[in-house]
Amino acid sequence: MQQKKQRKKFQLIEAGSGEVDLSDPQRRCIATGQIREKDALLRFAVSPDGLLVHDIGFILPGRGIWVSCDAKAVELAVNKRLFAKAAKRAVTVPEDLVTTVDQSLARQILALLGLGRKGGLVTAGFAKVEKALKSGKAALLIAAYDGAEDGRQKLRRIAGPLPVIDIFSVAELSQALGKENVVHACLASGMMTKKILTAVSRLKKYRGQSKLNTEVSE
Repeated sequence: MQQKKQRKKFQLIEAGSGEVDLSDPQRRCIATGQIREKDALLRFAVSPDGLLVHDIGFILPGRGIWVSCDAKAVELAVNKRLFAKAAKRAVTVPEDLVTTVDQSLARQILALLGLGRKGGLVTAGFAKVEKALKSGKAALLIAAYDGAEDGRQKLRRIAGPLPVIDIFSVAELSQALGKENVVHACLASGMMTKKILTAVSRLKKYRGQSKLNTEVSE
């Protein structure tokens, strides 16, 4: 409980003169030693109380600690105590850091889906999604992994080469989109859709899963 309070406190700190300079597009992973583009890495920061926090928005102040966007790399950094070494100070690392990062990446996607709904980009419901796919108005298909298989397969066939997000449950999609029993949804083309696809690709990469087609027609 104390760690949660500390994490929340640190997340509310506004970036000031100590904000990290993100103009350099590359950073070194503390676990693998590889120099990679920032979008292929996770950024961590240390709070004034010494708590390690996953900086999912790349905005927290202070010197960033960078790890490849891979659960195995994060686990290696934890096991070898590389976060404290990189920070050059004592660091409290959450015991469930690997899981916490996974959850935060997933929450980011769901939050973006919610914003997409508010922006009028999301269509939900089997019949409406089917119509949007057939009319060419959909750029991305979303299917709950615990939905009926026959409906999922039918919409996948209609979607053809369109990217498909199938990593969330009915309950998760319903909460994110503010509707009951959301099994199928789709998004129109736009910058928000591209952001969602990028976020999904990062989560899949973190989990070591196959890459997602992130091409969205204009």
